[in-house]
Amino acid sequence: MVGITFVLLGVPHMKKFALGIILISTLLSCATAYKQQGFTGGYSETRLDNNVFRVTFKGNGYTSHERATDFCLLRSAELALYYEYSYFIIVDASEYTAKSTYTTPTRSRTNVTVSSYGNTSYGNANTTTYGGQTYLITKPRSTNTIVCFREKSDIGGLVYNAKFIKTSISDKYNIHK
Repeated sequence: MVGITFVLLGVPHMKKFALGIILISTLLSCATAYKQQGFTGGYSETRLDNNVFRVTFKGNGYTSHERATDFCLLRSAELALYYEYSYFIIVDASEYTAKSTYTTPTRSRTNVTVSSYGNTSYGNANTTTYGGQTYLITKPRSTNTIVCFREKSDIGGLVYNAKFIKTSISDKYNIHK
């Protein structure tokens, strides 16, 4: 979780609020997009058998657990449909969070004031140090191992309709390929 503090001196409350909304909107737009895995995350898959796949979605520090789980499920549905399967079941699923930290650089600034009276000088020094905050970054991961079927199976467990899942999650996140 990232904590954000706004310090805006002399700015009316409405301007603070508007600035806060803009900043939060910008941060939310930084969540990992639904795309093949790259530097900022994304999905990947491994084909384990003709109709068996392991699908993973890795989010970045701005991605929610729900989004990572949904995108893993969406990619599972897309794979089933790509290989002409209509249904799939999840035989193994795991979710975890990769954690790391980031510490901002520490910086110091010293202001010195010197006054002279004749042969005598008087001084005052003020040093301000800032930075050095440590932030915890959590990156959600979701993995499904799926088995795909052309016909709806009576196998125990939840049988997903790949077309329905693809449409539902694509609409939820406004993803239209």
